[in-house]
Amino acid sequence: MTGTAARNSGARQAPLHPRYTPHVNPTLQTAAAYAWRILAVGAVVYAVFSALGRFHEMAVAVFLGLVVTAVLRPVADLLARLMPRPLAVAVALLGSIVLVLGVLTLVGEAVAGERVGLEREFGDGLGRIEHWLEGPPFRLNPRTLDDLQSRIGQYLSSHRSTLISTAVSGVGRLVEVVTVFILALFCSVFFMHSGDRQWDWFCGQLPQKSRARVAIAGRAAWCTFTGYTRGIILVAGTNAVFVGLVLFALQVPLALPLALLEFFAAFIPLIGSPVALAVAAVVALAAKGPIVAAVVLVLIVVIGQIEGHLLHPLVMGWAVRLHPVVVALSVIGGAIAAGVLGAVVAVPLVSVLWSVHQALRRASKTTPLQDGPV
Repeated sequence: MTGTAARNSGARQAPLHPRYTPHVNPTLQTAAAYAWRILAVGAVVYAVFSALGRFHEMAVAVFLGLVVTAVLRPVADLLARLMPRPLAVAVALLGSIVLVLGVLTLVGEAVAGERVGLEREFGDGLGRIEHWLEGPPFRLNPRTLDDLQSRIGQYLSSHRSTLISTAVSGVGRLVEVVTVFILALFCSVFFMHSGDRQWDWFCGQLPQKSRARVAIAGRAAWCTFTGYTRGIILVAGTNAVFVGLVLFALQVPLALPLALLEFFAAFIPLIGSPVALAVAAVVALAAKGPIVAAVVLVLIVVIGQIEGHLLHPLVMGWAVRLHPVVVALSVIGGAIAAGVLGAVVAVPLVSVLWSVHQALRRASKTTPLQDGPV
């Protein structure tokens, strides 16, 4: 009985074979580990941008407030040595508003003063363009241009209600823009007056182990953002002055408004300046003929070379260390995601993120931080 039980027990307790574990290539393991982390980061970024999309007016206002602070903070600090800081902030902000309004008034007066001459020059210029298109090498049928003008007139008359509703909605958008600018000025007042104390308060609300990393990231982000903002304003101003002088020398009408357009277009790297100069070339073609337009087209190439090989490396190389391919992809991606505003914001955003990464990486190598690995 005992022997039978022992035999049965031995049969039941046969030695177990170790479970087979498939061999996975280490490269595939590493790729899988990075893949799920990238998916997690992508989900977080998508959630952040979705939230910002719902409150994009507030996000734009805060961004513009930071831009104003980056430009006017040194002026306010300089004036604060001579007067109380609240008064220094008010003087810097009101002075900049008066300067901007003065420039816009000067542009408006220039356009109004040239209105009669512009109508005559553009009428003659359009006639020259039509004769030019009718000749070689295009040889367009004159009836084609006449039909085009009549079709444009018919479209405007048949879609009058749609155009009116679009204009009304444009008024609503104008109200939103004015509201965003007012909120941006409101934020910039407090950023310039007590931005340091606000940042210290924010860091004080974080856990003790995270404060060092956040402080390092904040300093790197602000230094890069201010450097980029001041640098792009200097580059845009240089381009605008150069374009304005050349257009004035060529006697192209609307030289001052076109120079102002070049200033604002330069805030979109690699793309903005050629687009603005293309508009100037069309104006030159209509007003002065193909020779002057060709000179303006040559100006596009020259300014592109000066901006890409001289101004950006000298003025912004220390603040923005991004490869031109990264800049181009950032601009295109921002434009696809959020239009013109995305194209403007993309490069400083990528620059700030890269500078934060580099700063945290250097800090972790020199002095180990207290809140664990990156």
